[in-house]
Parts: sequence; C-alpha cells; structure tokens
Amino acid sequence: MHEMSLIESVIEIVCETARLNGARRIKSVRLDIGVLSHVDSDALLFCYEAVRRGTLAGRAKLEINRIAGEAWCLDCGKTVALQERFGACPDCGRHRVQMTAGDELKIRDMEVI
Repeated sequence: MHEMSLIESVIEIVCETARLNGARRIKSVRLDIGVLSHVDSDALLFCYEAVRRGTLAGRAKLEINRIAGEAWCLDCGKTVALQERFGACPDCGRHRVQMTAGDELKIRDMEVI
C-alpha cells in the first residue's frame, strides 16, 4: 500500500511548512488527487488517521479534491476527457493523446493557527 508513504510525505511537508511559518497547529489540509493517479482515497484517509497523531496536524481535517482526467488529442487538436491512462481520444478514437490532468497528487493548501 503506497498510500502510507504518500501520506507520510504529505504530513512531513505540511508540518515542516507550518513550523517554518510559526504556526502552532494545522486545522485543515486540502489535497488534489487525480482520478488516474492510482491513489485510493479511502486508503489514504485510513492511513492519515494513523500518521497525523502526535504532529501539528494531529487534529487537522483532510479534504480530498478528485481531479478528472483530461488530455490533449494531437489529432483532434483539442482537450478531451480521459477515462483511463493511455486511453483513446473519445472523439476520434486515436491514441495520440497527451495527459494534461488527472494523474496529480499535490497539496492544494492548508489552514493553520
């Protein structure tokens, strides 16, 4: 389960950022996670409960925003929805698509006191 190492890194980053900015506590953390990123949100939330204990994020709420898959079709010349990695363009059926969204995992923001 790679979600444990992912959330450990997230907690490390937000806690270090909070400390460097003089925060006493983290109230909330928002993540953007692409639907094509192979990150299981439920597993991430489960791991978060264990990892946050004893840190500045010990009582922080975790919010996950799921980002839809998008790609640029080189044949159609437009942005299209992408339902799977390396999938075909839903308009022309060709596979010359370049993913532009949906595989990210990033810290959107956090609220601190």
